Amino acid sequence: MAARIYRPARTAMQSGKAGTKRWVLEFEPEVPREIEPLMGYTSSSDMKQQVRMRFATMEDAVEYAERNGIAFRVQEPHEPRRRRTSYSDNFRFDRRQSWTH
Repeated sequence: MAARIYRPARTAMQSGKAGTKRWVLEFEPEVPREIEPLMGYTSSSDMKQQVRMRFATMEDAVEYAERNGIAFRVQEPHEPRRRRTSYSDNFRFDRRQSWTH
């Protein structure tokens, strides 16, 4: 019963950071998923895959895992690179780069 502690990345469809500030503890799958032959649904008999706990800090998640004897690994979040230009800079009359299209 191993768990993974991580901070979720924002989705490609959102520009804000909603839902990315909390840390998540979720269990690694113990049983592989199976394809149900009649309808083709993907299913699993592992109920721990449905458990996802959220914590305010990484330390809270680690403390919970240690207190309950759960083996865990921590994935550090990747911080995105900051864009230095704004959208309006693409249309400036004094652009430094040539127009690409």
